[in-house]
Amino acid sequence: MTGTNSRRRGTALEDAILDAAWAELAESGYANMTLESVAKRAETSRPVLARRWPTRAKLATAAMGRYFALDPITVPDMGSVGDEVHLMLRCISDRVRPELIQLVFDMSRDQADAASLSDMRKELTDGEPMRSILKRGVDRGEIDPARLTPRNIALPTDLARNEILMTLRPLSDEVLREIVEDVFLPLVRPTT
Repeated sequence: MTGTNSRRRGTALEDAILDAAWAELAESGYANMTLESVAKRAETSRPVLARRWPTRAKLATAAMGRYFALDPITVPDMGSVGDEVHLMLRCISDRVRPELIQLVFDMSRDQADAASLSDMRKELTDGEPMRSILKRGVDRGEIDPARLTPRNIALPTDLARNEILMTLRPLSDEVLREIVEDVFLPLVRPTT
């Protein structure tokens, strides 16, 4: 790139870097991705990357977050919280390919402390579409808002993620039914 007018800044530069990081992850895997290789692919410098993402794990997490953000999961109003949460979990399960699971395992070596893993989860999801599903459920009277604790709200996706990571397989219909019907809904339904 030459000239000051063609110099990328802000979102354009960040998107180029994250796209380059995702391409490196897809082609070379996390173990072989370096800040130098991403900088070269993005046609920028390593210090530019390091100012935004001080570690390879943070850059890889941001690249994965962008990958998911470009193809968000949307769940229409189906008239039932159970059906909507089931569909959301099915979409999550269907998008998690074996190489993404391997990527998370590879990254976990660099993110050994629980705070890093928690930060990674927060960076990869903004809580949608679960917030919308629960709002509709409250509006329909299916959900007791007083029972929507942070733990209860996170429970379906946490259980789904755990099942996927432990089995290295997509979620079966039976597992989805158990998560939604046997575990989640009894925790958030209004008590009579």
